[in-house]
Amino acid sequence: MALDLASRVGGEIVTCDSQQIYIGMDIGTGKPTREERRQSPHHLLDLVHPDERFHAARWVALARVAIDRIASRGRLPIVVGGTGLYYRALTSGLFAAPAPDPFIRARHRDEAERLGVEALHDRLAVVDPTAAAKISRRDLVRISRALEVFEQTGVPISELRRQAEPPPDSLSAYAIVLDPPLAVLRQRIEHRLGEMLRAGFVDEVRALRSAGYGPALRPLQALGYKQLGSFVDGVCKLEQAVSDTIAATVAYARRQRTWFRKEVSMARLAAPPAEHIDHLVSAIEEIRAS
Repeated sequence: MALDLASRVGGEIVTCDSQQIYIGMDIGTGKPTREERRQSPHHLLDLVHPDERFHAARWVALARVAIDRIASRGRLPIVVGGTGLYYRALTSGLFAAPAPDPFIRARHRDEAERLGVEALHDRLAVVDPTAAAKISRRDLVRISRALEVFEQTGVPISELRRQAEPPPDSLSAYAIVLDPPLAVLRQRIEHRLGEMLRAGFVDEVRALRSAGYGPALRPLQALGYKQLGSFVDGVCKLEQAVSDTIAATVAYARRQRTWFRKEVSMARLAAPPAEHIDHLVSAIEEIRAS
């Protein structure tokens, strides 16, 4: 749909996907193909390696630069993807701390056991001295939460609590949410995973392992990479990994639907996007002309 819109309205695509930023994670993240990138310029793909830290605030900064440059060329920025935190940070600012991340919390517990809770507090004191001053050096729960928020957003939790960031005055979004029925969504998820497997998803996971990217890295906990990683590591059979991937993706899709129901949108499409493209093009062109 984004490619169709881009060709019709003179647009360029800004990817809003927290996994497509990683180099070497192509098939499992559904990155646009070379042919698709030739059809329309894409921005914010392949920014960092899987073992490099990245967060919402950094993505927003890069997205703003890309959007401004696209607009300066007289083109239309089309932001595409399903990472709700990134989209909300771009359009509304980082108003609230993100939801808990069990993988980050498990890592903090492991580090506390190996290094001591005080070591995590020392780390917090570097990135958020205001929060660290108010938290006991032995309070693992609060230390972990403060570090977790900073790792996810790049913004100290004390700053998020102090004030909300106002949305950028120059940014006005015409938001389109794709919201097919759950039964249709599950079928599309199963079909998409089948295409990924045929394209070499398992070999991609093997290549990441060979490059030294182990299962403990957060990007390698992403949908499909975690489950197929278990297969590659000999923990389970491929059939189980595929089944687990489908179940986890369906559960994630449900959470996405819940998240984006809270976002302001101009259009919510249950039917295939192709049926709406003419209407959307007309609406976008009318706004651009006003």
